[in-house]
Amino acid sequence: MMQPADNAVAGEVPEGPVEETGPQRTCIVTRELHDKAAMIRFVAAPDGRIVPDLRGDLPGRGYWVTADASVLAEGLKRQVFAKVSRGKARAAADLVEQVRVLLERQILDQLGLAKKSGHLVAGFEKVEAALRAGKVQLLIEASDGAADGRAKLARLAAAGVRAGSGVEIWAPLPGEALAPAVGRLTAVHLAVRPGGMAERLGVTLRRYAGFQPAPATGGTR
Repeated sequence: MMQPADNAVAGEVPEGPVEETGPQRTCIVTRELHDKAAMIRFVAAPDGRIVPDLRGDLPGRGYWVTADASVLAEGLKRQVFAKVSRGKARAAADLVEQVRVLLERQILDQLGLAKKSGHLVAGFEKVEAALRAGKVQLLIEASDGAADGRAKLARLAAAGVRAGSGVEIWAPLPGEALAPAVGRLTAVHLAVRPGGMAERLGVTLRRYAGFQPAPATGGTR
């Protein structure tokens, strides 16, 4: 859910920092309020460079932007980081690409942690069994996976949603990127069991959706 920040005027970017209080933040580009999980935090490095802070723990004043490549690109065009920092910060022209790469790395890191902690299921048959047992929160498909296998698992996931299990389906990256992260030669179908690991990865995946390139065609079962 979003709503305009108090005293916001469409098209205007107020100078100075935006106050960070409560569970929501004001996007410095759109001036709309969003949950922090739907946004990207940026901070100014000591030399004034704007850097993404995906974990939200870097020191300094945070500048929050809706997790959407087009919104961030518009902010760069309008030089909003310089305006809200009163000229003290500067953003690189490739900041959108920086965020995309960092989100991809975070997805792979979190999948690796899910594998190590025993929360990850890999392979069509094992994922299918986990879905039928209602033990999946996130269904992760390779973006270049074949349509038939993905469709079958998607139907099982949809049945789980109707039964109240709340399965989310994502296809963030090609199999060649997913496989090394989970210690496999190939990785087309993955699933993450319910719990905190899935919650954290879900936040990253939803953020990445705003930066994900167009999917490739074709694929492997």
